[in-house]
Amino acid sequence: MFFDGYGYHGTSFEQTYRCYPASFIEKPQIESGDKIIMPPSALDRLASLHIDYPMLFELRNDAAERVSHCGVLEFIAEEGMIYMPYWMMENMLLQEGDIVRVKNVTLPKGTYVKLQPHTKDFLDISNPKAILETTLRNFSCLTTGDSIMVAYNNKKYYIDIIETKPANAISIIETDCEVDFAPPLDYKEPEKPIAPFSAGKAPDAVEETAAETEPKFNPFSGTGRRLDGKPLKYQPPPASSSGSKDKKPDVSNVNSQSSTASSSQGNARQSQGKLVFGSNANRNKETGKAKEAKQEPPPTEKEEAKFQPFTGKKYSLRG
Repeated sequence: MFFDGYGYHGTSFEQTYRCYPASFIEKPQIESGDKIIMPPSALDRLASLHIDYPMLFELRNDAAERVSHCGVLEFIAEEGMIYMPYWMMENMLLQEGDIVRVKNVTLPKGTYVKLQPHTKDFLDISNPKAILETTLRNFSCLTTGDSIMVAYNNKKYYIDIIETKPANAISIIETDCEVDFAPPLDYKEPEKPIAPFSAGKAPDAVEETAAETEPKFNPFSGTGRRLDGKPLKYQPPPASSSGSKDKKPDVSNVNSQSSTASSSQGNARQSQGKLVFGSNANRNKETGKAKEAKQEPPPTEKEEAKFQPFTGKKYSLRG
């Protein structure tokens, strides 16, 4: 049987309507919740059925295969029409005047819901938990996959319903529901600092190069000044780290030069006919030359006459 010519039949309520946003009626408060406005004929049919209260409905857009759930605020709409929050029409991909199927349902009470804000600005609110609790008081149910709208301080925040328990659609009227938050959609994890060495170099090699680039202490690298203010006759060469590195003598060259210098000095001393104690080079030659020096003839009278000590004049202290 049909009910008053509006096509109602059976023991449950199911009807198709044309949907319009809340801006078509002077009821802006429905934008802050999930309740719709239905025609009076729907109330007559629902009153004749044994349904559970509060009244909850399933909204279905067969063209886009989208499903959501809602409550009802009033029954004052024109026949064949319903008014919905605009954010709900966006969830269901509905335009003004599109056909939507409305069916009464019974939903379990929710125990858990996981939310994900679209932007991290929602977390910058001084007390987002209190704002969310105040907003959800205007909601009758939540559906997994929907995006609800939270209005605060003249700004709209959209939040996705990621997960609901114990079902994909739950009732949140007079129930204790645990709420969990997922990171916002625009949240980016801070990047980890990159290691200062490349893949081809070992850490030891990097430490060696870093040690080479560090400036070293160069003592006495300044310029001298005279106390009388006159310019210096000798200007010392500027000291540089690279120059000091380049001018470092080779140990082997120094040892060879010192050995050659000591040998040359030893030869020079040996040529003068003197015996040098402590010399490690050519001891046999030195002893032989020392013997030859001892066998040299004594100096002549002319050589002795060259050096005459105490040959000056005599003076008396008495005057």
